[in-house]
Amino acid sequence: MKQKEGVIKPKTKRAKRFLDNRAPKLTENVKNVMIMKGGNTSMTVTQALKDIYALKKPSAVLYKNITFKYNVFIALPFPITNIFCLQEFFSKKTDSSLFLFGSHNKKRPNNLIFGRLFDFHVLDMIELGIEKYNSLSAIKNSKCPEGTKPMLVFAGEAFDHDDDHKRLKSLLTDFFRGPVVPSVRLAGLEHVLHFTALEGKIYMRSYRSLLKKSGCRTPRIELEEIGPSFDFVLRRTHLASDDLYKTAHRQPKALKPKKKKNISHDTFGTKFGRLHMQKQDLAKLQTRKMKGLRKRRGPAAAAEGETTIKVEE
Repeated sequence: MKQKEGVIKPKTKRAKRFLDNRAPKLTENVKNVMIMKGGNTSMTVTQALKDIYALKKPSAVLYKNITFKYNVFIALPFPITNIFCLQEFFSKKTDSSLFLFGSHNKKRPNNLIFGRLFDFHVLDMIELGIEKYNSLSAIKNSKCPEGTKPMLVFAGEAFDHDDDHKRLKSLLTDFFRGPVVPSVRLAGLEHVLHFTALEGKIYMRSYRSLLKKSGCRTPRIELEEIGPSFDFVLRRTHLASDDLYKTAHRQPKALKPKKKKNISHDTFGTKFGRLHMQKQDLAKLQTRKMKGLRKRRGPAAAAEGETTIKVEE
C-alpha cells in the first residue's frame, strides 16, 4: 500500500479487502477487545485477564508478552497524560474499540481498567479493584461453549441514579454484549452475567441456565454458577464529556427508523393503528338475511295472507 496526499491506495487485492474491512460502515463490525497486562501484575490479575479472555473469545486479543520494541509505549492508562500511548497504538493494529488493562502495585493492588475508544481515541476509562476472585477452574461445573452470547442483568439502585455507575453500566454492556444478532433460539440462552451494585461494591457473577422438565410446555429454569466471580470496588474514573459522549452515540440517518403515520404503541408494546375511511351510507348497508324473514311466493303465500274470523253465536 502507498500513501499519497493522505489517501492510502492499495496495490494488491488483499490490501484492498483489508482497507474495505476497516472502512466506515452503516453496520459496524463486531467490537474487538484488547486484553493486556502492565509491567507489574500479580497472579490474581493474570488469571483474571485469562478468564475474561475466555468469556470474550473469539472477539478478543490477549497480549501475553509485549516485546521490548514497544517499551516506549508501555505506560499505565492513569494518569490521564498517558492514555494516548499504549491503547491507541494497538487499537489501530487490531481494529479494537474496547480494552482491558491489568496492573498491580502497593497503592492499588489487583487493578483492572475497563475502557473503550472512539475514532481510535480513549473515550471512557473506569478503574476497578479486585477484592475477591474465583477463577473458572476453581468452580468445577460444565462451562458454556465458546462465543455464547450472554444475557446481562444489572441489579442495584446505583446503576440508575449515580453518574459513575450509569457510565459503568453502559461500558460493561458494551464490553460483554457480544455480536448483534436478529434472533436467538431458546437453547442458546444459557449464559447469564449478573452485576450487582451494593454498599459501594460491584459483584460480578457468571451463571449457566439449565432448562429442566416442569410438567408443562414452559421449562423450569435453574442457574448454576460456572465462574469467574469478582468482588470489585470502584476506584478512579475518566469519563468523556457530554458533547463527546453524544457524538460517539450518533447514528447515521439511514439506520434511524422511519416514523410511520397513524401507528402507536402502548407501554406493553401492543401496536395500534388508525384507519381513515369514507362516510358510509347505512341505508345501503348489507345485513345478514334470516330465513324467517324471507317473502314467500305462490298460492301458499296467498292462503296465509287470507284471514278468517269465526263468530260464535
